Amino acid sequence: MAMKGNPGDNRTRSSVSLFIVVGLCAFFYILGAWQRSGFGKGDSIALEITRQTDCGIVPNLNYESHHSGQAGATVDDSEIETKVFQPCPAKYIDYTPCQDNKRAMKLPRDNMNYRERHCPTEKQKLHCLIPAPKGYVTPFPWPKSRDYVPYANAPYKSLTVEKAIQNWIQYEGNVFKFPGGGTQFPQGADAYIDQLASVIPIENGTVRTALDTGCGVASWGAYLWKRNVIAMSFAPRDNHQAQVQFALERGVPAIIGVLGTIKLPYPSRAFDMAHCSRCLIPWGGNDGMYMMEVDRVLRPGGYWVLSGPPINWKNNYESWKRPKEELQEEQRKIEDIAKQLCWEKKYEKGEIAIWRKGLNADSCPGRDDSQVTMCETTTNPDDVWYEKMEACVTPFPEAKVPDEVIAEELKVFPDRLNAIPPRVSSGSVRGVSVKTYLEDNKLWKKHVNAYKKIIPIIDSGRYRNIMDMNAGLGSFAAAIESPKLWVMNVVPTISDKNTLGVIYERGLIGIYHDWCEAFSTYPRTYDLIHSYGIFSLYKNK
Repeated sequence: MAMKGNPGDNRTRSSVSLFIVVGLCAFFYILGAWQRSGFGKGDSIALEITRQTDCGIVPNLNYESHHSGQAGATVDDSEIETKVFQPCPAKYIDYTPCQDNKRAMKLPRDNMNYRERHCPTEKQKLHCLIPAPKGYVTPFPWPKSRDYVPYANAPYKSLTVEKAIQNWIQYEGNVFKFPGGGTQFPQGADAYIDQLASVIPIENGTVRTALDTGCGVASWGAYLWKRNVIAMSFAPRDNHQAQVQFALERGVPAIIGVLGTIKLPYPSRAFDMAHCSRCLIPWGGNDGMYMMEVDRVLRPGGYWVLSGPPINWKNNYESWKRPKEELQEEQRKIEDIAKQLCWEKKYEKGEIAIWRKGLNADSCPGRDDSQVTMCETTTNPDDVWYEKMEACVTPFPEAKVPDEVIAEELKVFPDRLNAIPPRVSSGSVRGVSVKTYLEDNKLWKKHVNAYKKIIPIIDSGRYRNIMDMNAGLGSFAAAIESPKLWVMNVVPTISDKNTLGVIYERGLIGIYHDWCEAFSTYPRTYDLIHSYGIFSLYKNK
């Protein structure tokens, strides 16, 4: 990903007002809150702001009036022709433009290429508003939404049958219930996480950010949240209908995604822990490419959890209905690749194995470098947008002093939320100093206080999934941080500053994205969208 210059980075106060106009109008569109639900007074507030801002047409939202090169320039709005977008046909209620199943079926199957992002051409793009399903209601507030989702919002029962014995999801009357089970933890995520916590420092704030590959309905991430660990979950849009949609309806971070042929849209050294619970990813295939990609996004000292096949194959090959020789070879390859990556196995019991990544380049004295392909040192490990995944090992960052332990630079959460991130203190982000970081923090605390006066219930649990379209250093998310909400911090690929690594060092989560394309999510999955400087950034794009 090449972070390109932003000629319009001198932002004015008028940009902040986009939170009110664009943020709230987009909120109604994505949430589908045009229908009264009766779930809380947030709906009446929303409808009143809708009336005041006239989201349907917005006749006075003229770009040139705010961005004219001449001071005092005016535009006659009476000559501007307004356009109202009509609703799309009902068949598009769950349309995901860049993960369209009809288009995917025509694409190559190798390495899950057909499940990756493939966006429509200009001629294929829709210019209509995605409708909500019949009977759609406002989601339950957090924490109730973790366990219950209105049936009308995601009316798909297939998982209740397919995963019935695994305790994923149950249908009760007009709601879906999520008991907290999973394929590898049918007795519940809490007991499963307790087992992991006997090895991984989950409870003390050392582990804050987690990556769940092949997440199902994201119960692992949902139950980690009450332990102050935030998980970025992903799964493809495949035959497990609506799994990511259910996750987001529950108020749990998730995107549509897959380990395929292109790199994950996250920076290097982002996650404190990565997890696979029977995720069906061929970890030993492609010369270890998928494990190497997990290694890239795992911070030094981070943990990788593998739960399910082939772990404990000796006792399970018959119940898994797979040849024991095949499973044995699969685990052998995983063990060999882990050694190449300098991962130390810390635990194996039952069907769970846990490895820990080395702390620095000196953590692997016994590795035969002649047998390992290292990524080119000239390649930026954070340059990932539509970049091909490679079977190479990302080098550790260079230590400033001998025996430096990179992992220990991060404070435990919540201290790390407002501490100086290592990428800032080291000067790794061009144009960002300790001074500008502190000033940015101070500014966004002020703005968020103003937002709370406009929306007093912003941290009441009513707004669970929040997106920041142009997150910068993550200071908006840090200022609004609450156990009842989370923020998807988006760093646009055309930004002149690659700050997503800083955001993860603060104990927040986010993703790279180009806003010229559709986001990797289902319709109606965010409760609030925050937009700051996004029109300036994409001017003339």
